[in-house]
Amino acid sequence: MEPAAAAAATMLLVLLALFKAPTAVAGGERTPTLVFILAGQSNMGGRGGATVGGKWDGYVPPQCAPSPRTLRLSPALRWEEAREPLHAGVDVGNVLGVGPGMPFAHAVLRSARVPKGSVVGLVPCAQGGTPIANWSRGTDLYDRMVTRARAAVAGTGGRGRLAAMLWFQGETDTIRREDALAYAGRMEAMVRDVRRDLAMPDLLVIQVGIATGQGKFVDLVRKAQRAVRVPNLRYVDAKGLPIANDYTHLTTQAQVRLGAMLADAYLATLH
Repeated sequence: MEPAAAAAATMLLVLLALFKAPTAVAGGERTPTLVFILAGQSNMGGRGGATVGGKWDGYVPPQCAPSPRTLRLSPALRWEEAREPLHAGVDVGNVLGVGPGMPFAHAVLRSARVPKGSVVGLVPCAQGGTPIANWSRGTDLYDRMVTRARAAVAGTGGRGRLAAMLWFQGETDTIRREDALAYAGRMEAMVRDVRRDLAMPDLLVIQVGIATGQGKFVDLVRKAQRAVRVPNLRYVDAKGLPIANDYTHLTTQAQVRLGAMLADAYLATLH
C-alpha cells in the first residue's frame, strides 16, 4: 500500500473508533484504565528469542504471559487481550519476539501504587530500523503513533487515561555522526510535538538509553540521550543488560528486566 493510501486508511479507522460504541473490546468486556504508548525501534518492538534462524523461538516467560488485565490496541484500532509478540501487525516486515511491554504491564499491575482493578492498555507503535528523524512531526510513523494514541484513549469510553509514552530508540542514529549529534534536539522536538498534538503538555515520557548500535557512534547517542532537557522525562539505562548473538538486540530475559525497570520508573512518579 502506498504511504498516502495507508495514512488515509489509518485515519478512517481512527474516525470509526471515535464514533463507534467505545466499550467494545475483542474477546471480553474490560477496557483499559491506564494507557501506555510503546514507541521507538526494534528493541521496543521486541526481538527477544527472535535473533536466530529467522524466526521466534516461541518462548514466553511467566512475566510476559497473557492476562485479562493487560490489553493491546490492535492494528485495526481495537482493544484485545495482549500477548507476545506484542507488536505483531505493527512492527511490519520484521521477525518479532519478546519486548519490554508485557513485563512492564505485569509489574505495574502488581504494584500497590496503582488503583485496585486497574487494566493496562498497551499501544504498540515501534518500527525496527528507524532513525529518530523518521519520527518527527508529519512523518508516517509520527502520524501513526498519534492516531493510535488518540484511538486508544477514545476506545476506553472515558474510563482510561494516557499515562505515559515509553521510548526506546537510537541504535540507527549511531551510524552517522551528524545524526548522533542532532539526537537531543530531535528528541526534544518530538516530545514537544507529541504533547501538543495529544493536548497533554505534561505527558510523562520514559526514555531508554541504548545499549548497542548499528554504527560506531553509540557513546555519542548515549550522551545525547542524557542531555535531553524536557520536563517530566525519566531515563532508564539498558546498558549492561544481556545482548543476543546479533550484538544488537536484547535477549528475552533482558527484555523482562527492562520491563521491570520501566515499571519502576513509572511507579516512582506516582504519589
